[in-house]
Amino acid sequence: MPTPSSATRYDLTLDQIESCNCPPNCPCQFGELPTHTACQFLIGFHVRNGSVGMVALDGAKFVVMAHYPGAIHQGNGSVVLFVDEGMSDAQVGALAEVLTGRHGGMPWEALAATVGSLDGPVRVKLEMTVDGTRSRFRVPGVLELRQTPITNSVTGAENEVHITYPRGGFFWNDGNVCKTAVMQAKHGKLDFSHSGSFAAHAVARWTNAA
Repeated sequence: MPTPSSATRYDLTLDQIESCNCPPNCPCQFGELPTHTACQFLIGFHVRNGSVGMVALDGAKFVVMAHYPGAIHQGNGSVVLFVDEGMSDAQVGALAEVLTGRHGGMPWEALAATVGSLDGPVRVKLEMTVDGTRSRFRVPGVLELRQTPITNSVTGAENEVHITYPRGGFFWNDGNVCKTAVMQAKHGKLDFSHSGSFAAHAVARWTNAA
């Protein structure tokens, strides 16, 4: 745990473009274990505004790819961090310090302890479009996620479904739930593909400020 004197203050507001291998009614969101025992996910982030110390991260884009043999809190996760090639060395370094829990603050203070192996930051050409439940991102030849709204099986109309945490959630407080039209990734030993699975778009805030 960092001490107050060693931690650099940060405050970031981000779009979170999330997906995992659970069905659209992901039990993990309700404190249950993953549907398929293992947890595999792709989450893309776009920083709306914010900084780590004196390093501004406005507009930064990055993706976390992961495989956990069980639930995330059970640990031993294999994680890859992809960062957009347009980010500066200072931005990548500042981001890595936050994601590895160096400066404290949730959710990464807790998540860092669950990672068994970390690959990256890997610089890539990252294409990302933030568009609610139609958000998408891709790294050509490596990974792709395309979200699509949930539709009513009777009428075919789009359903707007939210998961909200009135007392504050772990990743976000209000997630606009959708599903994956495409979710596929292959890097190193990690290789998975899950269409029709859980997805969500949310606005998250990361900070170690009191």
